[in-house]
Amino acid sequence: MRREALLNRVEHITGICKRLRKPSEAIQFFLREQTTDRPRNTRTLERMSQHGHSPARIATDAPGTSRARVWWEIAIVLALSLGASALQALVSIVDLLTRSEALAEQSTALNSSVSERPLIDLAYQLLRIIMGLAPVALVCFLAWSQQRPRLSSLGLHGRPRGSDLGLGLLLAAIIGIPGLALYCGARALGLNANVIPTSLGDYWWTVPVLILAALKAALLEEIIVVGYLFDRLRQLGWKPWTRILASALLRGSYHLYQGFGGFIGNVAMGIIFGWFYERYGRTLPLIIAHWILDIVSFVGYAWAVSTFPSLF
Repeated sequence: MRREALLNRVEHITGICKRLRKPSEAIQFFLREQTTDRPRNTRTLERMSQHGHSPARIATDAPGTSRARVWWEIAIVLALSLGASALQALVSIVDLLTRSEALAEQSTALNSSVSERPLIDLAYQLLRIIMGLAPVALVCFLAWSQQRPRLSSLGLHGRPRGSDLGLGLLLAAIIGIPGLALYCGARALGLNANVIPTSLGDYWWTVPVLILAALKAALLEEIIVVGYLFDRLRQLGWKPWTRILASALLRGSYHLYQGFGGFIGNVAMGIIFGWFYERYGRTLPLIIAHWILDIVSFVGYAWAVSTFPSLF
């Protein structure tokens, strides 16, 4: 019986090693097998591979490998990006609530001018977009794999699929229509500030800049709050629904500057996006959906202001 068990174990490890592309990865996996009591089977490996987690990552980033390092990495990434935005949004909502005017009577702008001179303002807007993408570059660097697809742990699996656009459009419709109704309801109940999507001047570059700003927001939020955060929380041993809820609450928190309607709407969006990611393991449809929603919001508002100025 002992010999049979040993042969089965050798066969199991041999099968796993065949999946690893480098001898060093095979040795690393074998050493982990010898020092852990957790059973690792081929079925689990195949299932995780389907969700974009390569065998090398499974062997090296299991829960307990370096929990403190993972937590510190998450804290640093969020402090440089959306975690800082969440703290600023918290201060902003406290500021709005402690003023003499009611929350519904106050306004907050998303894309505002920095300079009265058009070209200087354009330079500032482009700098905002470029610097806003720096945290995305950071998490891509941290998640970069030696194997293709390089960013599979972030849900970016190489070439786009034809279905990504369709799924993105569907998600945009699922989120956008109820989201507009929620915003109007929150405004009517006095739970939300008046959100002005853009206060940029009517220049030749306004629409392209708004489209780029929408893309920046989509990349920043979906790659960090979904792709990156889900991967790191998985390493820490968090269950799927705890990952979904943590991500959704973070998403809602950095929208608190809009009011409680913005918080609730974005938590709901985070739950839907998180469920989709857990189910399909792809980030691109989420990026497309978010980009479409923000384009409609930013550009649609700018068009309405220029077309019907008397309404604004």
